[in-house]
Amino acid sequence: MNRQLGPYLRSRNRRMTTAFSRNAQGFTFLEIMLVVVIIGILAAIVGPRLVGKSQAAKIQAATMQLQNIKTALSEFEMVAGRFPSGDEGLDALIDKPSGMDAASWSGPYMDEVPMDPWNKPYKYVFPGEKHRDYDLWSVGPDGQDGTDD
Repeated sequence: MNRQLGPYLRSRNRRMTTAFSRNAQGFTFLEIMLVVVIIGILAAIVGPRLVGKSQAAKIQAATMQLQNIKTALSEFEMVAGRFPSGDEGLDALIDKPSGMDAASWSGPYMDEVPMDPWNKPYKYVFPGEKHRDYDLWSVGPDGQDGTDD
């Protein structure tokens, strides 16, 4: 019985070896170009969406940092009975202002005053020109004061 299957098995093994060696040659130029085109299409679709998310994330981060600074300003005001002057600025949240006694300042109220997400300092004005107590803002993505961003 083995003699009858012998030619069949040799023929089958030869076909499998031939099929395997054809597939082991690698990718054709057309297959590689197809993959590159697909990656390009995906990048064109996903790329612009990620850019918009980055700007929105920076705006959200600035809003959260402003809220943290406002909280520190409120703590300063509760202890000192006043907000930092325009000359003292936000540095009064970290270092005791020179004109204050130690009993009127129980800081630091923050470890550091952060830069905004666009690497610019936050603006602080006391007394406030637009708000009752003080004005606190970021210049935003364009780095210009007084623009819509």
